[in-house]
Amino acid sequence: MSANISIDFITHTFKGQPAPTLENIELRIKPGEKIALIGRSGCGKSTLLHMLAGLLMPSEGCVRIHGHQVSRPSAKWNMMFQKPSLYPWMSVRENAELGLVFAGQRDNAKVDRLLNLVGLSDKTDANVQSLSGGQQQRVALARSLATSPELLLLDEPFSALDAFTRASLQDEVAEIVSREDLTMVIVTHDIDEAVAMADRVLIMSANPGRIVGEMHVDLPFPRNRASHEFSLSREALMNQFEGLVGSESARPADTAPEATTDAAASQQAA
Repeated sequence: MSANISIDFITHTFKGQPAPTLENIELRIKPGEKIALIGRSGCGKSTLLHMLAGLLMPSEGCVRIHGHQVSRPSAKWNMMFQKPSLYPWMSVRENAELGLVFAGQRDNAKVDRLLNLVGLSDKTDANVQSLSGGQQQRVALARSLATSPELLLLDEPFSALDAFTRASLQDEVAEIVSREDLTMVIVTHDIDEAVAMADRVLIMSANPGRIVGEMHVDLPFPRNRASHEFSLSREALMNQFEGLVGSESARPADTAPEATTDAAASQQAA
């Protein structure tokens, strides 16, 4: 079952900060919907994603999934980060099944199916250190799917990959999310990635972070980046983004980088 998400008037101020990072965020995400969050660095995209994952509690408001308030992490809402964070001394299979092992639900047949789903059935016994960056992210994806989540949260998981691998994984993850009937939320700086993967793109402004616009992408999956329709959607999103957020040259010099926000989120979550 895919997640039904309600974000109810979230405002968040990190300890020691004079102004809120997020202010008055209200959002509904339908079951099975694919959402992309875009915005300049420092607008709080990753902070909001951490709240969806239960890694950070907002100062005001709350996140609800199926009507229940999110107060802690859960195997039902899994998160993929920029780095795959695999255990280097383990095999592909051992990394992929880790969530099931921790839950006492080891299932070899399920892990085999997932490794086949992400194209790694021939790498089951390989050490993860021998894999490419794209293959390691596929292992991380299989690990995220192993616990049968309802919600998949992606924090720029393809940003360190080459363009060809990135595009391939974007298409594959969007297809897997549809096939497995998941809700998906991805944070990205990449307009093309947002158009390639999302049903709906949400635009965030900074200081404080707010959702200031959205665009529906009504294109069939997998999306053809060379098509005229894709180019039109990309141009429309870019124009809307620049109209609402402004150009990079207009960004205030004192805007905090998102890395600072993320670090604060990690510290508070810990």
